Amino acid sequence: MSDSLNEATPADAEPVTVDSKKAGQTDWWGEVRGIFWLILAVLGFHSFIAKPFYIPSESMMPGLLTGDRLVVSKYPYGWSWVSPSFHILPFIQGRALGHLPERGDVVIAVPPGEREDYIKRAIGLPGDRLEVRGGIVILNNVPVKRSAGFAVRIPVDVNSPCNDYPGALRSGPDGKDYCELPAYRETLPNGRSYTVLDTGWSSGDDYAAITVPENTVFLMGDNRDHSADSRYSLESQGLGGPVPWENIGGRAEFITFSLDGTANWWNPISWFTAMRSGRAWTSLHPDRTTAGDQ
Repeated sequence: MSDSLNEATPADAEPVTVDSKKAGQTDWWGEVRGIFWLILAVLGFHSFIAKPFYIPSESMMPGLLTGDRLVVSKYPYGWSWVSPSFHILPFIQGRALGHLPERGDVVIAVPPGEREDYIKRAIGLPGDRLEVRGGIVILNNVPVKRSAGFAVRIPVDVNSPCNDYPGALRSGPDGKDYCELPAYRETLPNGRSYTVLDTGWSSGDDYAAITVPENTVFLMGDNRDHSADSRYSLESQGLGGPVPWENIGGRAEFITFSLDGTANWWNPISWFTAMRSGRAWTSLHPDRTTAGDQ
């Protein structure tokens, strides 16, 4: 039998190459390369396509609450020095495939000379004559249209405690606490509208008239009396006036999920119980009315 086996084996058969590595041995260099390319792919996606964003403050209430997680797309305005996720590049003038935001867009922007992202709404574009008088935005000598006042109720939780609004705390018919705040609908000249809070006097209620310079955008928060935006200096943690378009990093698209502040990293159950209901997949694009130009 052994002779027949020998005869079945071709004399000129190629020798079998045996891997010199021991069976089960980990290819650490291969693992490192795989992780490197994965990290590079994630950073590339975050820098050029879209990235997650966390809302750390109340400056965009009522549309955005502290604890909201959302998606910011990077490509609508082209790319600039702020496009990389960690803003590691020095300031470079201009944008690749650049486009200005549309009035009403919710954008992320970096104050000049800083590295931290702010999230605000685009109100004034290059060439606009803009001022704020008694809390009313005036664009090109025409007051921006706003509806009659009404109240919005924001559920009170750890991330939205209602501490900065004296007298606003209310108990709802469901027995839960709410922060009841005065609001109105603001409609820009292009017909895009959104809800803005007006909780009383603030130093930003009056802003002297300016002409928005070329390649800059005037940004404001929807929580008008609690927002450090283009109306405020860099020294007061604002944006220092109209923001260069190079400093705009992307457009906010939609909320993915929202946390009320009770989650703990060591308690996986709390990751789910802390979820605010009804906020996931909420679009952050303003409504478009048929009002047309004002």
